[in-house]
Amino acid sequence: MYPSSSSEEDISSRNLLWSLLRELVETVLPAILIAVFITLFLAQATQIYGQSMEPNLHAGQRLIVEKVSYRFHPPHRGDIVVLRLPSQSNFLIKRVVGLPGETIEIRDHQVLINGQPLNESYLSRPSRRSIPPRHIPEGSVFVLGDNRNFSNDSRSFGPVSLSNVVGRAWIRYWPPDQVGLVR
Repeated sequence: MYPSSSSEEDISSRNLLWSLLRELVETVLPAILIAVFITLFLAQATQIYGQSMEPNLHAGQRLIVEKVSYRFHPPHRGDIVVLRLPSQSNFLIKRVVGLPGETIEIRDHQVLINGQPLNESYLSRPSRRSIPPRHIPEGSVFVLGDNRNFSNDSRSFGPVSLSNVVGRAWIRYWPPDQVGLVR
């Protein structure tokens, strides 16, 4: 008879519990930290809500937003960007049309940059709404939805500070039959 068998079982159970806890801390904690790091600094997923970017992006599509490139250079004209505005509860997805220091105007269904027409081959329908000339301040961009007649964009809330640009829409990953680069 072994009187210490219960004590050995307790030690064995504690060792097993300690081993599981250690494995959890060594595996799960780094995975969580890596995921947080990626989301905060490199990329994150987002979903399209509404019709403001049709016909190029549709409600329900899911995108990867890359956050690295704008740390090295400002957005380029034509980039599709994700914005976080204090007045909005969701992220907004819009196209950069006006850059810092430029003057933008919409007249006769045409976007004019510094008085010159902007070629927008990505549009299926022009804007019906005109805006008078507006100067875009340094450190800001002017964004518009591709579906101009159904878009809440810089025509309503003005130029967007670069600090409110989360990143560039990069890859469409859902639905599977529409996987590809965002353009």
